[in-house]
Amino acid sequence: MANRKRNKGLFFLLLIGLLLGATLLSLGAGQVKISAGAMLAVLAKLAGLPAEWLGTAPTPEQIAVIQHIRLPRTIVGLLVGAALAVSGAVMQGVFGNPLADPGMIGISAGASLGAVIAVSLGLTAVSLYYMPFFALIGALAAVAATVALAMRDGKIPVMPLLLAGVAVSMFVGAVTSGMLTFMNEYRLREFLFWMVGGLDYRRWEHVGLAVGPVLTGIVILCALARHLNILAMGEQEARAVGMPVVRFRLVLLFIAAVTTATAVCVSGSIGFVGLVVPHVLRLLLGPEHRVLLPACALAGAIFLVPCDTLGRVLIPPAEIRVGIITALTGAPYFLYLLRRAQKAGGAL
Repeated sequence: MANRKRNKGLFFLLLIGLLLGATLLSLGAGQVKISAGAMLAVLAKLAGLPAEWLGTAPTPEQIAVIQHIRLPRTIVGLLVGAALAVSGAVMQGVFGNPLADPGMIGISAGASLGAVIAVSLGLTAVSLYYMPFFALIGALAAVAATVALAMRDGKIPVMPLLLAGVAVSMFVGAVTSGMLTFMNEYRLREFLFWMVGGLDYRRWEHVGLAVGPVLTGIVILCALARHLNILAMGEQEARAVGMPVVRFRLVLLFIAAVTTATAVCVSGSIGFVGLVVPHVLRLLLGPEHRVLLPACALAGAIFLVPCDTLGRVLIPPAEIRVGIITALTGAPYFLYLLRRAQKAGGAL
């Protein structure tokens, strides 16, 4: 037992080290090359600390690049990666399915519809906050519709909930596609640019928009990890210990939906983070959600930020959006899981 706790502690230290490395790499990489010393000097200066002791004086250009471009972009990436991974782990626990992710109950489709409405009305030219606001409302409306369709006699069976999520996603996707056909070329390009998912042009306003809901959602979900452990054992077992299954399932789904929707609002639709990261960590750490959820928060950020950095440096000066990088990385792993399920007779 002591060795197991020590190993998990070392694993978390490794994750923290990787997180710091991924953050520094993201701040230093790009078209404007910034040395490690200059980058640390900029961070010290922004923190109000004397940078002279580092022996490097950053240029105004380096300060501007890190302060106004790379630092908010990196922070948004850390928040989005953590939000998607933790929400994915919660969805997998609630559904008892390691292939579940936040998009299965209509969150991404609803957010896309909300974004299309904002773009089609021209509200994105009025304020930065209209598209995230409409995307959040659309995501929550899709989740509410999914739960309402699946609920029977005060219960929410898992399989009807999944099927309702698929149906809502298809219906909302059809409405979104229909609206796109009536958009002009400029607005269509704007929506498609958001739909691919990316962290470019993220500003401090996006950080302010995401940091509160994402961190609050992650903290609450981690606090409910013990209840998620009971729920993951099965509905009958949870009822046997006196757990109000429907109430906790709704609470977990709602908080995960808000957390995911907030991430989608500031980054667009980024796939596979909520699927791959929790599944890999569950293999490494086991199904204990009190350990799994904090690890997912760290590992999700570690996964997403380097993917964004890779997209910036592969074919400069052009960028490959992070949603494409995560899809190229996660899709082969997803196919591997399906293949392994087939060999195991359907059990992952």
